[in-house]
Amino acid sequence: MKPGPNRLAVTGIGNAMLDIISQDTREVYRDLGLVKAAMSLISEDQLATFYNAMGTTMQMSGGSVANSIAGVAALGGTCGYIGKVADDDFGRIFTHDLQSMGVELDLAIALAGEGATGRCHVFITNDAQRTMATYLGASNQLRVSDVHETLIARSEITYVEGYLFDLAPAKEAIRKVVNFAHVHDSMVALSLSDMFCVDRHRRDFLDLVTTDVDVLLANETEIRSLFQVDSLEAAFANLEELGLLAVVTRGPLGADVLTVSGVVTVPALEVEHAIDQNGAGDLFASGFLYGLALGADPVESAELGSLCAGEIISHLGARPENDLELLAIEAGLL
Repeated sequence: MKPGPNRLAVTGIGNAMLDIISQDTREVYRDLGLVKAAMSLISEDQLATFYNAMGTTMQMSGGSVANSIAGVAALGGTCGYIGKVADDDFGRIFTHDLQSMGVELDLAIALAGEGATGRCHVFITNDAQRTMATYLGASNQLRVSDVHETLIARSEITYVEGYLFDLAPAKEAIRKVVNFAHVHDSMVALSLSDMFCVDRHRRDFLDLVTTDVDVLLANETEIRSLFQVDSLEAAFANLEELGLLAVVTRGPLGADVLTVSGVVTVPALEVEHAIDQNGAGDLFASGFLYGLALGADPVESAELGSLCAGEIISHLGARPENDLELLAIEAGLL
C-alpha cells in the first residue's frame, strides 16, 4: 500500500555528486594513473585534466544514495533527497536532474571555501568494470545547520549513506538526521557504502547499528569488515544478536536477507550481458527500501531490489532505461 497523501516513501541523505560517465574503450584510465575497478580521490585542481580526457560523456545526478532515490522515483514512489552542492553549473545539472524525476529536494548550497559541486568521473571498460576518479568537494561539507526535518518528518524510511562519515561535521549532521527520524517514527536505513569506508569508521558504524539503525544494507566484503570476521555466516550471527533487519548483496549470487526465521537467499535476476555494474547495489537498495515502505516483507522487497539491479547492469549508467515501475508490475512485485 502506497504511503498516504503528503507522505514520502524514502528520503535519502548522501554525498551529492554529479556522475560523469564515459565508455572507456581506449583505457584512458591507465594514462590518468587510475587503478582499474577502484575509486581514487582527486583534488579540485585535477578536475579539468580528468574531464578533458573523457571524450563523449553522460552526465547525471549521482552519489550512491542519490542513485537509490532516483530508482525509487522510477518505481513510482514519492521520495526526497538531502545533500550539498555548490552554486555552479554542475550543481544546477544535479538539481535539475533529480527534480525532473519528481524528487523533492532539500539541498544546501556550499559557502566560499567549501569547494565546487562534487563529481565522479566514471570510466567503463569493455568488461563492464567501472574505474572512478572522485572529487568530493561540497558534497562532503554537509553540516548540522544544513539539515532540516521537513522531508524526514514525512518519510516512511530515512536512508543514510555511509560515505558521509568521512568528515566530522557530516557525522554530526547524521546524528541530527537520525534524531529527527526517531522523533517522526521514520525507519532508519544505513548503507555501509564501501569496505574501506567501513575500515575507517567501524566504531561509528557499530555504535549506529547497535542503537539507531532499523535496516542495514551492505555487500559481503563490507559486512565481514564491519564485524571483522572471515565468513558471511559469522557476520549474520552478529547481526542476529543485534536484531537488525539486514540484507547482504552478493552480485550474481543474489542477496541474503536476514529474517526472523533465518537467512533467505534471493537469486539475482538473470541478465544476458552485463554492460555496466555501476549502480547495481544502489538500485537494489531502491527496490528493497521501496518494498519495505509499501509494507512488503523483506524477501519480497529483496526480489524487487533484484529486478532493479538486473535492469541497471544491462546498459550504461545508473538510471533505468526501461520503465522500472511497469517491469515490477509485470513481475507481480508492485
